[in-house]
Amino acid sequence: MDNSIRKKVLLEINQIDKLINEAKPLIILCCQQEPDFIEKSASALLLHSFYNGVENILSIILKHYNELSFLSEKWHRELLETSFVPTDLRVNILDVSIKDQLAEYMSFRHFVRHSYGFQIDWLKMKHLIINLELTWNKVKADIESFLDQKKTL
Repeated sequence: MDNSIRKKVLLEINQIDKLINEAKPLIILCCQQEPDFIEKSASALLLHSFYNGVENILSIILKHYNELSFLSEKWHRELLETSFVPTDLRVNILDVSIKDQLAEYMSFRHFVRHSYGFQIDWLKMKHLIINLELTWNKVKADIESFLDQKKTL
């Protein structure tokens, strides 16, 4: 893989690491008690930013392999789906075991983009906040493994 692509991916990984690290007090608070409106809003933005970062990484990689098209209205879903499938030029980027979880983060990000803060339902996002670090650690390990594969360009 081109070193400039690797650097871009590693920068995004560092950005997500920083995001989660700086949000730890909020994550801890949300694991201990139901957040108020402001805390729910901040948590929603955290989840939104997290998934944007994951999507940025997938976009960088799939653009490199000329596998990304923004022509479809469903390109966000197609981007995610493509990352689980190996091709002749590359191994799969992500392991299928994380597919359903990432689809939930993507759906929640879509909801946040098209809703008002008062519509945020804590019960629908609680598990996303609680599992954020575990999910990210799995995604990050998959991406780092992908970067180390010999089959990549």
